[in-house]
Amino acid sequence: MIKISLCMIVKNEEHNLDYCLRNIAEYMDEIVIVDTGSTDGTKKIAKKYTHKVYDYSWRDDFSAARNFSISKASNDYILVLDGDEFIQSIDINEVKRLIENNPFMIGRILLTNEYTRKGNLFRFQERLNRLFPKEYYRYKGIIHEQITLLDSSKGRIGWPDDTNGNTTVNLPISVLHVGYEGDLEVRRKKTSRNISLLEKALQQNENDPYILYQLGKSYYMEEDYNKACNYFEQALSFDLNTKLEYVQDMVESYGYTLINTEQYDTALGLLNIYDEFSQSADFVFLIALILMNNGKINEAIDEFKKATQLPKAKMEGINDYLSYYNIGVIYECLEAYEKAKYYYLKCGDFEVAKMRLKELRG
Repeated sequence: MIKISLCMIVKNEEHNLDYCLRNIAEYMDEIVIVDTGSTDGTKKIAKKYTHKVYDYSWRDDFSAARNFSISKASNDYILVLDGDEFIQSIDINEVKRLIENNPFMIGRILLTNEYTRKGNLFRFQERLNRLFPKEYYRYKGIIHEQITLLDSSKGRIGWPDDTNGNTTVNLPISVLHVGYEGDLEVRRKKTSRNISLLEKALQQNENDPYILYQLGKSYYMEEDYNKACNYFEQALSFDLNTKLEYVQDMVESYGYTLINTEQYDTALGLLNIYDEFSQSADFVFLIALILMNNGKINEAIDEFKKATQLPKAKMEGINDYLSYYNIGVIYECLEAYEKAKYYYLKCGDFEVAKMRLKELRG
């Protein structure tokens, strides 16, 4: 019988933890909470849901803390969540069926990052590896830790050699993440810790493009776009597999740093890799913005329209109202007001577009 342990590491999550655990507790066979030094009511809340609450002395190593939590789990399969992540939907019977059919798998949850910037709500979706058999996997990396195969797992009877044990399966688990919420000062408190750990990791492996990427993302979160740009450029100098999700995200993030630092001409260089990412609505939308900022208006409109024709986008609205809104802005700037109103109307309830419509209608 498949049993799953939820393993979490937490610190000062009293504002989130009760809601987090309330949403997941009934689906888990066991809950393990490792506290890394809370000074609020986090542990008291955790003990409402499980007796397996442990103290852990923080040592600047997320993987060590994760692996400690796994060592306290009594079940074969581990699901990992953070305190600021809330289950939106889960089909636990289907999850266990997938495990039975793929016993060596790494399960991927669908995470929706939700945050507000300058009064506008953004939602960004990604798939993350979060469920695995503890007999074969542990975490590696002091920050932005990754699930990796244990050396002792190799060569075991029944191991799926054709996949090297790295089969991933998308799970029917949707999670809302609110950790990116907060003003710039709040975000900088989080990213400053991350940057310190990433710099330490980079000293240990200066030729790791993934660490360089994460440093770029951390400075991007701080809105220090010049430093972000520098780290992205270092990482992109390596021969990278463009099929990797972090590489795709890095290319897009790099494009936005170029826009934010007004390096519009340099950003046009991303057209050289257009074919690699032409099926990504997020990339096509970025290209449209770059063209628009370079005064290539007609080409920009064409790319925004292409973005709306692609079926999926990681950022909500990219293949819908955000593209239509930008086309409306272009037409409004060209004083083609009827066309502008047409595209603003296609934005539905997007508040900024509604305001522009009201303005145009007088």
